[in-house]
Amino acid sequence: MNQTTTRVCILIPCLNEEKAIRGVVESAVALGLPVIVVDDGSDDRTPDIVSELPVTLLRHASRQGKGGALRTGFRHALAEGYDAVLTMDGDGQHQASDIPRMLAASARHPGAIVVGARLLDRDQQPKGRRRANAVADWGISCACAQPIADTQSGQRLYPRAALALVDLPVEHFVFEAALLISASRELGMEVVSVPIPSRYQGEFRLSHFSPVRDVTRITVYTVGRAFHYGNVMASYRRSRARPPTIVDIPQT
Repeated sequence: MNQTTTRVCILIPCLNEEKAIRGVVESAVALGLPVIVVDDGSDDRTPDIVSELPVTLLRHASRQGKGGALRTGFRHALAEGYDAVLTMDGDGQHQASDIPRMLAASARHPGAIVVGARLLDRDQQPKGRRRANAVADWGISCACAQPIADTQSGQRLYPRAALALVDLPVEHFVFEAALLISASRELGMEVVSVPIPSRYQGEFRLSHFSPVRDVTRITVYTVGRAFHYGNVMASYRRSRARPPTIVDIPQT
């Protein structure tokens, strides 16, 4: 991706993130890229804090889930003519300092989805979450018919072609899995990963992700799509034929 001619924005979906949101947004703004924040019906001070900052704030009157917040941001980015969107969560687990490395990876792999994969400091991850992520990586990689290092990370760079999948008929956390699967299988899009640290300590609030409810939703969707595309064993073999593509660009 030619960063001198490509318009990239940062998209931050959030819900009740008053403890962390100012630092997250200010660090993103400091990169000099346009920032879009989608508030998914927060009932704390999150929207008041964001409204004080030089960003575009979009608000939901009622909660639509993370998928709905991403969908709102994608539609705005498409309408504004952006060529790529870089997403990060509002709770502080993702850092803007990793974004230049993701942009560099996109330049090396134009047209690919770039994932900030939590491959560093993995001992920070709770064991239960680590096991659940490993299962998700296995299943979603199979449905994608390509290996992906961290299918559950919300820090991603989506090129405009992937943004066009905005109307996929899924909600909540399933939306992010659906984007990977549809981009891989219907657009032939490569998924590459940039290693980032696992961050599970500090001021993070309890996750909105439900290990039982949301894992079940993602699993049901993933299995359904794997059978939809057919030849499941061939897809599985393709997902295991090589390691995930890791673009390990040093921090500058």
